[in-house]
Amino acid sequence: MREVFGTRPWRRAEDPAAVISISNFKGGVGKSTTAIHLAQYLAIQGYRVCLIDCDSQATTTMMFGYVPDIDLGERDTLYGYIHDMPPGGLRSFVRKTHFYNLDLVPANLKLYNLEYEIAGYIMQNQSFDVIDSIAHAVETIVDDYDVIILDPPPALGMISLGVLTAANALVIPMPPSIIDFSSTASFLDMLNSTMKQMEMAYRKRPVYNFVKIVGSKADEGKSMHREILGMTSKLFGRYMLNSVLRNSAEIDNASSRMKTVYELERPVTSHEVHSRCLTSLNAVNYEIEQEILKTWSGRGSDF
Repeated sequence: MREVFGTRPWRRAEDPAAVISISNFKGGVGKSTTAIHLAQYLAIQGYRVCLIDCDSQATTTMMFGYVPDIDLGERDTLYGYIHDMPPGGLRSFVRKTHFYNLDLVPANLKLYNLEYEIAGYIMQNQSFDVIDSIAHAVETIVDDYDVIILDPPPALGMISLGVLTAANALVIPMPPSIIDFSSTASFLDMLNSTMKQMEMAYRKRPVYNFVKIVGSKADEGKSMHREILGMTSKLFGRYMLNSVLRNSAEIDNASSRMKTVYELERPVTSHEVHSRCLTSLNAVNYEIEQEILKTWSGRGSDF
């Protein structure tokens, strides 16, 4: 119907695909939850989306119905691409999902071997060019999509560096706790330091069209959460999304059924809880969508 009525929101050929890394230094911040719900939201809106699971824990892959170490072989992930460099590029590793216009490059435990192999290559060859291998993988499919979402491991290792080099936008989930705030500040400081070192050794560093921090797992009924969200908004200013991803039993209940909130046929908790959760998810994802549109010929919220 969108095609017939000319309302598909696809980017023009001359506009860059949004390659978004959902990153943080710490696990348990809602990184995969953010990545999956953002990918599904954008697919529902009509965009062509590819979600690349770069984390050997493979949470994102499991949420799309795969048992990573049973349904997937050693070479069915980015690991296989980087080792074999097939002529067809990453396309041969892309799998369709049950969401129209949402594809997946899966992960499994074998992907963790890349951490050691990339580090070994750098030490042996005294060259950082292997860090670009994920960027090269993305380049082979970038013309097929409007948005490519990268879900890296919760650490600043070799794979995460490759993801950050491949991305042109960065979304950082951060729960409103002192520990997570400190961890995110450390992540940003270490990221800045690492990028400077790479620039000195490699003569280039990533350029991001936008960087956004999103308050995740937030309970605005708790005074401490409100206090920390207010502090981070003042500290990070325009880099902080206005909307927050609320902590909701509906997300947990959906996950226990190997589903997302967008996949539930009916509320698991109550209609009110389900509605609040969807409102929160849609608000966060809408803000990110607007940031994407700003990079496409200034379309912004007028589209």
